[in-house]
Amino acid sequence: MANTDTEPKWYILHTYSGYESMVKDSLARLVENNNLGDSIFDVKIPTEQTIEEKANGKRKVVERKLLPCYVFIKMIYSNQLWYLVTNTRGVTGFVGPQGRPIPMKEDEIRKMRLEEYVEDADFKLGDKVSIDNGPLEGFIGNICELNDETQRAKVRIVMFGREQDVEVEYVQIQKISEYAVEVPAENKD
Repeated sequence: MANTDTEPKWYILHTYSGYESMVKDSLARLVENNNLGDSIFDVKIPTEQTIEEKANGKRKVVERKLLPCYVFIKMIYSNQLWYLVTNTRGVTGFVGPQGRPIPMKEDEIRKMRLEEYVEDADFKLGDKVSIDNGPLEGFIGNICELNDETQRAKVRIVMFGREQDVEVEYVQIQKISEYAVEVPAENKD
């Protein structure tokens, strides 16, 4: 493998259990303190929202890590960055032979939803949307907050008889046309 590359690629870091968020924060500080914004582009911990039932029967939406002990980093690989990243507290090393990173393949990146991006997001506050994938698939609600930078929206849905705001990615929602008309089911006599 060459010592340097010119194009940023996604790599996988292995971390100690429970250290994922600390590693992500430490890497963000590393980038900021050493002006590495042109070498390290993104650090992610893929998560999903699940519905958890508590002992008292109440249900709650919880954010869970898809792959505990792993953090994903998009960077232009170099031996210097390898040294800085692997010496970050909580990092046990890159995933790859002898701790040398292997870039992720395109299908792996899509599968982990590291770079899904909605090109022409024409969402507005108050838009009625349906959630088309993830644990909240099938819910319909109204957008109450948008973040174009992170491609995430807060959608107010009715769950278990109560209104609740849930955060979803743009790729998980679809705008429902305000002109859509529900067709009533035929009466069966």
